[in-house]
Amino acid sequence: MRNNYILALLIVSILSTAMWAKSGQQLSNELKIDPSSKAIKQWERIFSTEDKLKQLGIDKLSASDKAELKKFLIDHAADSDKPTVAGR
Repeated sequence: MRNNYILALLIVSILSTAMWAKSGQQLSNELKIDPSSKAIKQWERIFSTEDKLKQLGIDKLSASDKAELKKFLIDHAADSDKPTVAGR
């Protein structure tokens, strides 16, 4: 009986964490970062340098949020297949 209770709590905590996770676009908007302002290589360089992350405020994000933001920024970089467009 106790194992079932622990398992239920574990499932609820995992689902609630996923439900509150922010998308890369939401994180980008909150940090006022325009994905198309840089090329893919530039975004990769920023994410490999702690000082650059601090300048943009990315260093305060959780590891999963950083990964989500990086994916969004690279997917919509200036030289990507689907760069962001002004007004969207």
